[in-house]
Amino acid sequence: MQSATVRISELSRKALRDLSEKTGEPMQAILDKAIELYRRQRFLEEVNTAYAAVRQDEKAWSAIEKERGEWDATLLDGLQEVEKSSKVAKVSRKKGVPRG
Repeated sequence: MQSATVRISELSRKALRDLSEKTGEPMQAILDKAIELYRRQRFLEEVNTAYAAVRQDEKAWSAIEKERGEWDATLLDGLQEVEKSSKVAKVSRKKGVPRG
């Protein structure tokens, strides 16, 4: 893997070194993970911003909701009738505790 030199503050370098010592991971691996997490966070922030903008447009939002409803109709596609009609016990979020 190719590498490049990047300047970081002494404070960041110390934090990186501390993390490396605590985890046993190389500093480069920690930086790679941190950058990937930040990239994903930024992506989700951009998606949320875009959805917020679409929600402001009632016509566009209605079209999205309509399309979602159409896709919901496909959730059972390909299942046998027996599977569709079989009853599944309702269970609470606490493992093994039936809902009342």
